[in-house]
Amino acid sequence: MPDGVVVTLPHVRSPDASFEQPFALLEACHERLRRSLDLLCRLVEHLQTVGHDADARSGALDVWRYFEIAAPAHHADEELHVLPRLQQSGDLWLADVARRLQADHDALREVWAQLGPLLREVHESVSALSSRSLDALHAHTGQFVAIHERHLRLEDSFAFPAVRERMRSDELTAMGREMQRRRSTTG
Repeated sequence: MPDGVVVTLPHVRSPDASFEQPFALLEACHERLRRSLDLLCRLVEHLQTVGHDADARSGALDVWRYFEIAAPAHHADEELHVLPRLQQSGDLWLADVARRLQADHDALREVWAQLGPLLREVHESVSALSSRSLDALHAHTGQFVAIHERHLRLEDSFAFPAVRERMRSDELTAMGREMQRRRSTTG
């Protein structure tokens, strides 16, 4: 990684993203997700070019925290509020979008089951990863990023707009309250 490139994840919250506007919150989550994916890619590059150091350990922890804590809450939001509405829309194409998005969530959980422990190893270890672990980290990162890229495009371009336009204001309010309530009981 070039000198001067920070490997830590900025914790920025979009000012217009709140539980009162649940789709703005979901979109803000996508921005944080993209930053976390970028950090993951920079971390892998850093490990390959600079090596295992304090920046790598810190970056690995930031990525792990996001995908271990925040991302599952985001997936739950989608699985509770977006995918069912797509499935029940009466539109066969949107129902297929819901099926593909759920398949992506399942695939992401499978890849994360491999990737997460590797990131914990980077964070917790004082020595460099073995070449086998580094290769696995690189491969799982590639899969994880590719699934997310396809998934985010589908949600941002089709799923979110289709559901948002079908929801009444009282349903949006209830969605935001449920999202907030679930986070207050899990965090």
